[in-house]
Amino acid sequence: MRKSILMVGGTLALLGSWAHADIVGVGANISYWNSDVSGDAATNGDAVDLENDLDLSSDDNANISLYVEHPVPLLPNVRVNYTSLEMDGEGQLSANFDGIALGTTVQSDLELDQLDLTLYYEVLDNWVNLDLGLTARDLDGELTVRDTAGVFAVSETEIDAVVPLAYAAARFDLPFTGVSVGGDINGIAYGGDAIYDLTAYGQYELSLLQLRAGYRQITIDYEDGDDTLDLDIGGPFISAGLVF
Repeated sequence: MRKSILMVGGTLALLGSWAHADIVGVGANISYWNSDVSGDAATNGDAVDLENDLDLSSDDNANISLYVEHPVPLLPNVRVNYTSLEMDGEGQLSANFDGIALGTTVQSDLELDQLDLTLYYEVLDNWVNLDLGLTARDLDGELTVRDTAGVFAVSETEIDAVVPLAYAAARFDLPFTGVSVGGDINGIAYGGDAIYDLTAYGQYELSLLQLRAGYRQITIDYEDGDDTLDLDIGGPFISAGLVF
């Protein structure tokens, strides 16, 4: 996390110098997300409940976002967003799962990394703000389930893909206060698979400082070969950033 903060600080210094070259908007923020997970994972035809069987809980969830908005009409604005989630837990299987027997006590780890590149246009830019665009999401996730009874059976369920998503963001500013409310969504549904990432927030800006608090929900229903993840991750977040 310290490396991430240093990276954001260095990037902000560079972006700040760009902002004086008539770039409309430049900024970055870092946030902490207190999330819970529910849903199922399946591999080789066996399924496990992430909440009831594995008792997964949040360990370390962080999000870093950078964006550049410029005055060139035909070129899209650019946003890069990185989300890292780590969850672990200890539970008892209610069914056989990938070679691990019913009733076995297991330790589990869920790691999910998302790197987004979003290209978007400002459709409205006054006290009502509306952005529309497309996101390419590099999705990398792994669920590891280990037998703790001495048999040392291990199951790994993975997804690894680059997924295109539709992007929309709206914000409503209360004039002369620095207060605003807004939300954004990335999403796609196709062939029985679906990914949705929704955020709703309240925001306060004071000079260059931007403070935000809200709620984020990610839904992933994705199949990769014999591995399937059908999960919901949601919870409140807080963030701080700088805008130029």
